[in-house]
Amino acid sequence: MIKPLQLLMLVGLVGMTAAAFGVDEKLEEGGVNPGYHPQPDWFKQSFLDLNEDVEDAVEEGKRLLLYFYQDGCPYCAKLLQDNFGQRVIAQKTQDSYEVVAINLWGDREVTNLEGEVVTEKQFAADLKVMFTPTLLFLDEQGGTALRVNGYYHPAKFISALEYASTDREADFSVFLAKQQQQGASETLNEAPFFQEPPFALARSESLPAERPLVVLFEQPRCAACDEFHQDVLTREEMPGFFRAFDVVQLDRWADTPVLTPDGERTTARQWADSMEVKYTPGMLFFDETGREVFRTEAYLKSFHVQSALEYVASGAYRDVPEFQRFVQARAERLEAEGGHVDIWD
Repeated sequence: MIKPLQLLMLVGLVGMTAAAFGVDEKLEEGGVNPGYHPQPDWFKQSFLDLNEDVEDAVEEGKRLLLYFYQDGCPYCAKLLQDNFGQRVIAQKTQDSYEVVAINLWGDREVTNLEGEVVTEKQFAADLKVMFTPTLLFLDEQGGTALRVNGYYHPAKFISALEYASTDREADFSVFLAKQQQQGASETLNEAPFFQEPPFALARSESLPAERPLVVLFEQPRCAACDEFHQDVLTREEMPGFFRAFDVVQLDRWADTPVLTPDGERTTARQWADSMEVKYTPGMLFFDETGREVFRTEAYLKSFHVQSALEYVASGAYRDVPEFQRFVQARAERLEAEGGHVDIWD
């Protein structure tokens, strides 16, 4: 059962409108960046005509990589410092890609691939960019070779660079799974709030469930999964966040029988494939009627994992389509209540 304080917090958020989550001047204008790291000077200085950028990249024997960022984003700073700060990764990126930076909240004009002129923030909204950094790898025709929604550690990021540099038949999740992760656990990690099989997850408008559903896709030999359990899930407040959900853990590559939210009998592997699960650990959120309403599919620390859980449990996703707006509002609310917010915790 949810504790009274948590229930009041969730009920209060459900009642808020989108206006209550309006971005303040700090976020709209870029804000203060506590983890600032400058963009590399080898990023392309673009006029943001994306068809021209695709053509320029092709002329150089490369592909175009769009990097969506925002100031004040520690994951962006980590990408720039820990990933592009490594000579091997920086050189591999420069050898295969022209990189163009897009400000999630920016007002510069972008001529998109359909020839329409929009602002950076509208372009990001049209693409439903929920996390920063988001990386959009484009092929020679301007199609999407790969999309990475969030931060990847250097080893996984190198895999993404290699995968998206040429056309490949295998799905990225298959390509990524073949990369060895030394020292990672050989089995799935456990948690006391995970449901036991059989996994009958069906729900519908005519027969809704009592709570929303979160499905954690994980896998053995996954260092990021180990960190998720050994760090994020060990926080004393985490069980309270998960109590608002039915919680299921699935091995992304197993043949575990599953009855999906829409009533299909399949396996964990087949369902993950059909849902295009590319990253582990990934959290897929479904409402009480079985509709997917949100997902996380990149490296996240505790604050953002808790924010994702609260975003869905509170119902705020219905009124606030941009997750980053919700995160900003949540951080300000917690600070106003006297708490200390460390978004990199």
